[in-house]
Amino acid sequence: MLGRFLEIGVRSPDIPESLAFYESLGFVQASVGDTWSHPYAVITDGRLHLGLHAREFESPSLTWVRPDLASHVAGLRGLGVELTVERLGEDALHEIGFLDPSGQMVTLLEARTFSPPALAPTHASLLGYFEEFGLPTADLERATAFWDALGFVAFDPVRMPFTKVVAAGRDLNVGLYDVDLRNPVLTFSDAAMPDRIAALREQGHRFVERLPRGMNPRENAILEAPEGTWLLLTTSRE
Repeated sequence: MLGRFLEIGVRSPDIPESLAFYESLGFVQASVGDTWSHPYAVITDGRLHLGLHAREFESPSLTWVRPDLASHVAGLRGLGVELTVERLGEDALHEIGFLDPSGQMVTLLEARTFSPPALAPTHASLLGYFEEFGLPTADLERATAFWDALGFVAFDPVRMPFTKVVAAGRDLNVGLYDVDLRNPVLTFSDAAMPDRIAALREQGHRFVERLPRGMNPRENAILEAPEGTWLLLTTSRE
């Protein structure tokens, strides 16, 4: 229903500061077009594409590209989706937006806004493997049904270290988290994550003090980017 995933768009009032932060972690800039009139940059580790936007909008926003977008609006409305953004005029890039049951913004554009860089398959950031976009929700059943209707495959819930359902998409997994988080998170994993966390602390990076209940602070942490994005670092058991 949604098309090809493009980026996780975040509001960044100081794009150079955000770029310096992500590049220090091993992310690479992508080549952006002139679609937007506001300052815009994209940073990637090869799996995650993060769009940095110097404008006001519902941030973060999960953004997909759907060619011939106007013709798909009726199908979304047929699923009960209520549009909060609808820009389908002839003089601008077509764009629609709506909220999931947890209030997460979803954006569909008619065309791409950047070109991914050519990265080696082995390229990795200092954060480990990007697993999913983690979305805290107060109604796990309703959120699961919503993403399932959009074509995602919802796996059985897991209970440790907290209850969650992973809704798997073609090019993005959405983790629906039944946990006491104030913000969505970009979740990374690695078997050696404690060492990665220690190295990042030594470099002076800023971490969120309070972890969700049940998460061992020796094995997990939340890194905070300059624009406020939360990066959840977890220890995998592989």
